[in-house]
Amino acid sequence: MILNVENLTHGFGERAIFDDVSFRLLKGEHVGFVGANGEGKSTFMNIVTGKLMPDEGKIEWAKNVRVGYLDQHTVLEKGQTIRDVLKSAFGFLFEKEARMNEICDHMSEASESELDEMMAELGEIQDMLDSHDFYIVDIKVDEVAHALGLDEIGLERDVTELSGGQRTKVLLGKLLLEKPDILLLDEPTNYLDEGHIEWLKRYLNEYENAFILISHDIPFLNSVINLIYHVENAKITRYVGDYDKFMEVYEVKKAQMEAAYKRQQQEIADLKDFVARNKARVATRNMAMSRQKKLDNMDVIELAKDKPKPEFNFKEARAAGKYIFQTKDLVIGYDEPLSKPITLTMERGEKIAFVGANGIGKTTLLRSIIGEIEPLSGSVMLGDYLYTGYFEQEKKYEDNVTCIQEIWNEFPSYTQYQVRSALAKCGLMTKHIESLVRVLSGGEQAKVRLCKLINRETNVLLLDEPTNHLDVDAKDELKRALKAYKGSVVLICHEPDFYNDVVNRVIDCEQWTTKL
Repeated sequence: MILNVENLTHGFGERAIFDDVSFRLLKGEHVGFVGANGEGKSTFMNIVTGKLMPDEGKIEWAKNVRVGYLDQHTVLEKGQTIRDVLKSAFGFLFEKEARMNEICDHMSEASESELDEMMAELGEIQDMLDSHDFYIVDIKVDEVAHALGLDEIGLERDVTELSGGQRTKVLLGKLLLEKPDILLLDEPTNYLDEGHIEWLKRYLNEYENAFILISHDIPFLNSVINLIYHVENAKITRYVGDYDKFMEVYEVKKAQMEAAYKRQQQEIADLKDFVARNKARVATRNMAMSRQKKLDNMDVIELAKDKPKPEFNFKEARAAGKYIFQTKDLVIGYDEPLSKPITLTMERGEKIAFVGANGIGKTTLLRSIIGEIEPLSGSVMLGDYLYTGYFEQEKKYEDNVTCIQEIWNEFPSYTQYQVRSALAKCGLMTKHIESLVRVLSGGEQAKVRLCKLINRETNVLLLDEPTNHLDVDAKDELKRALKAYKGSVVLICHEPDFYNDVVNRVIDCEQWTTKL
C-alpha cells in the first residue's frame, strides 16, 4: 500500500469539500481522478501532499515513499535556467554524493567497527546512485528536455521568462526525472500540445509506479488509467476500468437509486396516510403505532442534488463586414521575431483553429491581430463593424473581488438578480457566486470569464484555450454553443476532439514560426 486515507473531512466556511472519505492507493495503480469543477480535486491533492491541513482525518504514506506532484502554482526563482530546474530533480542524489565524499574523508581515522559501518553505508549510497542513473544525469536531462521540446526553447533560458505552457513542461520534465514512487498530476495536458500529449501518454503507459491523474481530457484519460476515483457531493467512489466504463456503471447506479427513492417515497406516503387515519381509533391504534415506529426507524434515501448544467448562449451583434481581418507580411514578436511574415485572410462566418506546439506564438498572433501587441513589421487590417469578444487562457485574480462584483463591473446596468442568474446559467452555484473569484478552482474561474463573454453582444470570438480546466459538461455545452454561433470564431486549442467539430479551417502555426 502506498497511501492510506481515513475519515477525511474538510471544508471552506459553510462549504463541505469532503465528508468522512476513506480509501487506499496500491502499488502500480493508475488512477483517474474525476468530477465536476469545484468538487475538490485539487484540494485533495493539496491535502495528501501536506500543503493543506484537513479539518479531520488521517493521511498515511508508506515508509520512504517519494511523492512527485505537478502543481501548476509552483514558484520558479528568477536567475534559474531550465537546465538548473531539471537538474534539481537529482538534488537528493547530489546530497548522497556529498555524504559519500564525507565518509571517504573520515575513513583513515576510523576504528574497525566504525569502518564496517562506513563501508555498509557507502555500499547503500553507491547502489542508490547507480539505480537512479546518477552518473548519466546530464544525458537523462537532455533526453527529457528533447522529448518535451525544451531544447527548442533553450536550456539556458531564465525560467521566469517562460509562457504558461513552457513552465508546465519544465515542471513536468523535472518531475519525470525525479522518478518518484507516485506521481500526482493535476491537469498536465492543459498547456501541452498534441505531440507532447502523445509522448506523455506513452510515458504513463510504461510507468511502473502508481499515479493519480486529474484530467478533463477524456480520450487522454482513457488511454492511460485503469481505475477511476469519482468526486461528487463530498464523497469519493472507486470504479474499476476507464472513464467510459465508469460512466456506464454510474448511470445505472443513479437510475437504481432514483427508482429506490421513488418506491420509498410512495411507501412513506402510504404509512403516513395510514397513521393519520387510524391513530385516533382505539381498535386500530396499535397498528398505527407500529407503522409510526417503522417510519421513525426508516433509513431515508436522499438523492444527491443535481449540479446545475451550464448553458452558454452567445449574444450576437449585427453582422460584420465581408472581412474579419487581413494580415500582410505580419511579423509578430517582442524583442525578436516569433514568426516569418504571415499573410492571412479571414472572412465573415469562418471558424478557424490555430494549432501547433507551445510557445511558438499562437497567443501573440491573436493579440497582435486585435491590436493588443504591436507587430514588429507588416500590417493588420481589421474589417468593419467588428464586435469582438476575447477569452484569455489565464488570468490572475489578486484582489478581493467576488464573482458578483466581477460581472457587475462589466455590466453596471444589471440588477443583482440578473447578475446572479447570468452566473447560475454558467453552472455556478450560490456558494460559488458569493465567493471571491481568486479562491475558486480553475474551472470555476473559466466559467466566470465565459459569463462575461456570452453576455456581451459579439460577432467575432477570439478564444485562447477555452477548454483548459473546464469539466466534461461545460466543454460539451461550449462546443454546442460555438457550433450554433452565427458569428466568426478564432480558436486556439490542443484538443482535436473539441475543435474538429467546431471549425471549418485548421491553421498549423508551425509553418510560419521561427521557434522550431
